Amino acid sequence: QVRLVESGGGLVQAGDSLRLSCLHSGRTIDKYAMAWFRQVPGKEREFVSGISWSGFTTYYEDSVKGRFTISRDIANNTVYLQMTTLKPEDTAAYYCAAALTYSSRERKREEDYAYWGQGTQVTVSS
Repeated sequence: QVRLVESGGGLVQAGDSLRLSCLHSGRTIDKYAMAWFRQVPGKEREFVSGISWSGFTTYYEDSVKGRFTISRDIANNTVYLQMTTLKPEDTAAYYCAAALTYSSRERKREEDYAYWGQGTQVTVSS
């Protein structure tokens, strides 16, 4: 059974950096496409960043390009989201997602992922 556990959220000031971690239990993450989504109360969950099963393909939502970096550590079965130059509009609950697949197509929809973590809160003050 796959279990995803996020960590690393917190309260920071605008311009600060933060790194989120997602520990994937079960099979090694090199069999999974992984992604980060975020959600603000009252709004739909939105895609932030994804990484293909091979790790060769990464992709981002436009508002975070150049500021956020997704990466993975296969040895530790962990996916990271390094966030820099944080803005108040980045405030949200951040969720890790996984899909067992060998397809490298971009996956930006919630329905593309079968497994989800419980979320970690990121709050950016101005």
